[in-house]
Amino acid sequence: MFQNKTSKLVTFLVAGALLLVLPLFAQSFGNGPVRIIDLALLYVLLALGLNIVVGYAGLLDLGYVAFYAVGAYLFALLNSPHLAENFEHIAAAFPNGLHLPLLLAIALAALLAGFFGVVLGAPTLKLRGDYLAIVTLGFGEIIRVFLNNMEYPLNITNGPRGIGQIDGVHFLGFEFSQNHTFFGIEINSVSMYYYLFLALVIASVVICYRLENSRIGRAWMAIREDEIAAKAMGINTRNMKLLAFGMGATFGGVAGSMFGAFQGFVSPESFSLQESVMIVAMVVLGGIGHIPGVILGALLLAALPEVLRYVAGPLQEMTDGRLDAAILRQLLIALAMIVIMLMRPRGLWPSPEHGKSRPLPPGAAPPANTGSAINA
Repeated sequence: MFQNKTSKLVTFLVAGALLLVLPLFAQSFGNGPVRIIDLALLYVLLALGLNIVVGYAGLLDLGYVAFYAVGAYLFALLNSPHLAENFEHIAAAFPNGLHLPLLLAIALAALLAGFFGVVLGAPTLKLRGDYLAIVTLGFGEIIRVFLNNMEYPLNITNGPRGIGQIDGVHFLGFEFSQNHTFFGIEINSVSMYYYLFLALVIASVVICYRLENSRIGRAWMAIREDEIAAKAMGINTRNMKLLAFGMGATFGGVAGSMFGAFQGFVSPESFSLQESVMIVAMVVLGGIGHIPGVILGALLLAALPEVLRYVAGPLQEMTDGRLDAAILRQLLIALAMIVIMLMRPRGLWPSPEHGKSRPLPPGAAPPANTGSAINA
């Protein structure tokens, strides 16, 4: 037992050291690789949030990107001059815009996204399977259409042009959007965002593990396995479903707010249906309901499109440009996902199957079959 704890501690320390030096190694190749890692961490946040809805509660949600968009646009409105430029009463009180502190902006994004999650969950309480998928898909598209058209008569989202000039992340006077030097090592701004996103991912993983092992998590899993039996055991399935939608949506709101700060610009094009499908694929590909598998699936699918750029380009040149590199890249991603799911139908890193006994130690006798007389 002591050796197992020691080996786990050593593993965590080595993994932590590697995560700390990863951006320092990647930034030696330029900002591009670090940006890919940063966006991959945001997708991990999204996948962890969707895993609460899909993996724990068993509710298929194809409109999860809507909460991502809500968080991003709220952060953009609160940390850019857009509201001051379009609303006189706001300009009178805040001539340069609101520019809220980081923690307050994240909290408001999480709360608003959670509210929209409950709004989505309320009319879908009696829906299952394909019907639930269609309703959530429609909700995601409605949010995108609203963002695309809320320019007249009041310019709230600036329509398809999006919102720019968004503040970078600053916390207690510390600017993440600037380069810094620590102990003689210069760390680029994209690497600073990496450490911020990594801290959020670690906090989210801890929250997810606590939820999974709590009474709420066990209630969600009971609903996932058999909703009728869960209701018969006294579980308030309505409230538990709404809590799953709301809790999962808060992760999307936090990830969206960080996306807005990191990009400095948001537009409806970043929150299309394809993004929702990709997030669902991350959860399914990694292993539904298993946190390590979900993280693996998110990292893989977030990095795979960027890696395949280096494959699609040469293939396009081999065909004298007759194949579009973007379409070819999507084709390669789809083929890779099909092959993985055929070989690993439960995901790359699925959760341990329940009900399977552990292998017996060497020399141990199998337990007596106490039910043989009854079976006979």
